[in-house]
Amino acid sequence: MKQYFSYILRLLIVVTLLTGCKKFLNIDPPSNLSGNNFWRTKADVEAFTNGNYELLRESVTRPDLTAPAGTNEFPYFLFVGDLRGAPVIRNTNWDRIYIDWLKNNDLRAFFSDPNGYWQFTIWKMYRFAIWDQFYKVIGSANIAVDRIPDVVDPGMTDAAKKQYIAEAVFLRNFVYFLMVRQWGDVIYYTNPYNTKPMPRTNMVQVLKSCVADMDAVYKNLPWTYENPVYVAVRAMRGSALALLMHMNMWLAAFDQAHARDYYQEVVKYGKELVEQNEGNYQLLPLSRTSEIFKGRSKEGLFEIPQNKNYNESFGWGTYYDHTKKPIQNLTSQSYPYIFYTKKFMEDIYPQNVTDNRKSIWYDAGTLYNENYTFYIKKFLISVDENSPDNAAFDASQTVFRYSDAILLYGEALAELGEDNEAIRITGLVRTRAGAPALDGAGQKLKDQIYLERCRELMGEGHWWFDLVRTKRILNNPYGYTATLSQFLNGCWTWPINKDAGLNNPYLTLNTYWQ
Repeated sequence: MKQYFSYILRLLIVVTLLTGCKKFLNIDPPSNLSGNNFWRTKADVEAFTNGNYELLRESVTRPDLTAPAGTNEFPYFLFVGDLRGAPVIRNTNWDRIYIDWLKNNDLRAFFSDPNGYWQFTIWKMYRFAIWDQFYKVIGSANIAVDRIPDVVDPGMTDAAKKQYIAEAVFLRNFVYFLMVRQWGDVIYYTNPYNTKPMPRTNMVQVLKSCVADMDAVYKNLPWTYENPVYVAVRAMRGSALALLMHMNMWLAAFDQAHARDYYQEVVKYGKELVEQNEGNYQLLPLSRTSEIFKGRSKEGLFEIPQNKNYNESFGWGTYYDHTKKPIQNLTSQSYPYIFYTKKFMEDIYPQNVTDNRKSIWYDAGTLYNENYTFYIKKFLISVDENSPDNAAFDASQTVFRYSDAILLYGEALAELGEDNEAIRITGLVRTRAGAPALDGAGQKLKDQIYLERCRELMGEGHWWFDLVRTKRILNNPYGYTATLSQFLNGCWTWPINKDAGLNNPYLTLNTYWQ
């Protein structure tokens, strides 16, 4: 794994791409980045591509590069996707007050931590308002798309060039997708070495541009890789299809006049993913849960890797860390940091409905407990439960999983009124869980599919985003609820650090958080 990412040359190339939020569009020409001897061979392209993935990993795990390696205390997916607006209860035996800030969507308190402990010392929470690391990935991907066609190397076939370009296109569109979900409108560009100050582009137009960009090249990606090290942690065709499905679902939510067209696109991509993947993706039996969340399995579509043997650590801010059972030398009341409300757990796992996830992914006896006895076994992967902090373990951060894409497929079918087919497709996930098929029609079925996503994807960074894009945030029976005015004014976004506009007079901030 270390060999896969430790391309020192590539890191030297990208280190000057962006230095701070003030200059996120200033990118030096390639002669200054890498010398005239770069972009000559396939090995150059491979090193640059691996470096792009490392940039992505850093942007969601260690965006503060001044921090020592191995102290990757930046819980991106946990904070933006799992805890925000979540139906959780904080274990008051720990002073993790940020859990309350996030679940109540109180980002003003989140960014005004009076003691600065969580804000600066542990979680680097100020980074959630700064997007410079994301623009590093985008800028680097744009350079790759620009330079790869001109590489002249006998070992660099046209097919190889197309695949490398498709990987770069995936990375930039994936990052734009992350940014739109976090900040709404963002600055959008695809030209390399861009230095022109630009205003933010409407998020709908950004996503439409990303969909067109990705759709043009995704078939140049392989369904999978012969080398298992690359599976799911480098872009595959399934990664791109999942991204296209997610982007279209967001477009359906925010461009409702054309929602039906977007749902049809999701169905088209979902059908291709399920019916044409040549056996490269499958839902593994729940008995193989450890393989699923360790990573690089046939169920993984895209993941952020971690290898503790090379001092790689997502840190204490993982979902696993917040829901684990008591560890050695600590009182039983010490863990987990959070537990879910009984109402929520009873709604996603009705007591009278058979579902093997109850016993395999949870402690079935404490599933509905609103206290420290509740814990989740779903992510108990290669972890030494007796270690002091469990911060380093051999398991990928799941981003897109096959079951996620299947449920999006079923959701789009239900939105199109194709209820029977929606029940059949979601039944693939239900059958794997030993649960009965969903029933009903219309809004009842849509509600059931939403709850199915909650139960299947808990802890994988989808909760908040599903709440937002389905508009259930306006009538949420499980916790934080926004008014329509708050929603339209951007309460679902994150603030943008004001320093981002120091060299850009066209930049506007998110008004809800000013």
